Amino acid sequence: MDKFDLIVIGGGPGGYLAAERAGHAGKKVLLFEKRSLGGVCLNEGCIPSKALLNSAKHYEHALHSDVFGVSCQNVTIDQKAVVARKAKVVKTLVSGVRSKMRANGVKVVMEEAAIKGKDANGFLVEAAGVTYAADNLIIATGSSNVVPPLPGLRENLGGFVLTNREILDLQEIPGKLVVIGGGVIGLEMACYYAAVGAKVTVVEMLDHIAGATDREISTMLQKDLEKKGITFMLGHKVEGVEPGKVLVCAPDGSKLSVEADKVLLSIGRRANCAGIGLENIGVEFDRGITTDTLCRTNVPGVYAIGDVNGHHMLAHTAYREAEVAISNLLGKQDMVRYHANPSVIYTQPELGSVGKTEEECQAKGIDYEVQKLPMVYSGRFVAENEGADGLCKVLVDKKKRNILGVHLIGSYAGEIIWGAAQMIEMQLRVTDARQIIFPHPTVSEIIRETLWEFPD
Repeated sequence: MDKFDLIVIGGGPGGYLAAERAGHAGKKVLLFEKRSLGGVCLNEGCIPSKALLNSAKHYEHALHSDVFGVSCQNVTIDQKAVVARKAKVVKTLVSGVRSKMRANGVKVVMEEAAIKGKDANGFLVEAAGVTYAADNLIIATGSSNVVPPLPGLRENLGGFVLTNREILDLQEIPGKLVVIGGGVIGLEMACYYAAVGAKVTVVEMLDHIAGATDREISTMLQKDLEKKGITFMLGHKVEGVEPGKVLVCAPDGSKLSVEADKVLLSIGRRANCAGIGLENIGVEFDRGITTDTLCRTNVPGVYAIGDVNGHHMLAHTAYREAEVAISNLLGKQDMVRYHANPSVIYTQPELGSVGKTEEECQAKGIDYEVQKLPMVYSGRFVAENEGADGLCKVLVDKKKRNILGVHLIGSYAGEIIWGAAQMIEMQLRVTDARQIIFPHPTVSEIIRETLWEFPD
C-alpha cells in the first residue's frame, strides 16, 4: 500500500493549491481528481466565463467606438470563435496546473476517490480498486448545481435546460434565453448573452438580484442591465418548464409562461459531501463539512477547504483556505478571516464588495456611518467611460472609526476591491487608510476620495 504524508481529494483551486504548497514544503502528496484538474472554476466557471465576458466587452466597445473617435464598420461576433478561444484559455491554464503538480512532486490520480476508514497506516482512500494511506487528509470535493424537483427540469437538463457547464459551450446564440436565478452565475451569463444579441429574461424568486450584495449597489446594477435590454422578473417563482417555455408564478399568484429557446438553471450550488465516505471516519457535516477558522474538521488530521465546507463558495476563498490548512498541517499558525473576504460580479459594469453591507449592519444593530461618491470623481473613470455611472460606498464604525465595508460598481471594481479587503483585514481606521498613497490617475482613487468625505 502506498503511504503519503497528505492525500487531497479534489483538484479544484483549493485542492491543487494545497497539494502544491505541501509538495513545495517537501511532503509526499497524492491528489485525486475525477474530472479535470482545475475543477469547476477553471473548466466550467470562473475562467471560461471571463473569457466569454471579455469577448463581449470587445464587441460592445467596437459597436460604440465612435464616441471615442474610433470608426468600426460591419462589427460582428462569431460565437464559435469565442467558444474556441475560451477552450484554448482553459487548456493553457489546466496545463499550467499539471506543470505545477510535477514541479512540486505531487502524484496525481485522475479517478474518483472515497474515504474507506482509518487504521495504523493512517487515513485510507480508495480509487479504481486501489487503496492508499496518508497521515493527513484534505477534502476539497467542491460543489454541484442545485436542481430542484420541478416538472420538466431534470428531463430537459443538458438540452433545453442548461447549467453553467453547457452554457459556456453553446455554438449558437439563442434568440431567447431565460435565466432562472439572479445570482452571480446567472447575472454574468445574462450579461454576456444579452451583449451578443440574445433576448434575455432573468427570473428571480427574491425581490432583488445579486444575493447578499449591498442593496443600493445591486439596484444600480439592475438598472444598468435593464438599459442593456435584460428583463428582470423579480419575486417570481419558477414552477416548471415545457418545450419552448418556462412556467412562472407571479407575486400576485397569477400564472405566466415565458418563451425560451434555452434556459439557464443557476439557483445555487450544494456542497459535495455525499458519497465520499465522510461517515467512515466520523467527519461532521450538514450543508457543508463543519470546519473552524483553521480549516480543521472535528477529526484530527482532516481538513476541508473550498465549496465543500460551505463558508464562501468562491475560488479565492478556497485558495486562502488551502494556504491556511497547509500552514497548520506544517505547524505554523494561520487562520482564515472570513469577514474580509471580497466578492466580485464580473458583469458590465463590475461589482466589487467586501465587508459588511448596510442591511447587515442594520440587522446586527451596528452603529455605522456611510459615505459614497459617484465614480465620476475618478479622472480615469471619466476618461475611459462615456455616459456611464458608478458608485463607491464605504461603511465605517461610528465609534471606533474602522472600515466595515466597501462596495463598488463600475469599471475595474474587481481589480480594486482587494485593497479595501486589506484595509478591513488590518482593521484600519479612516485616518489610517487616508495615509495610503494611491497611484494617479486610477479608478482606485475613488476609495481615497470617499474616505475623505468622512468627518475627522
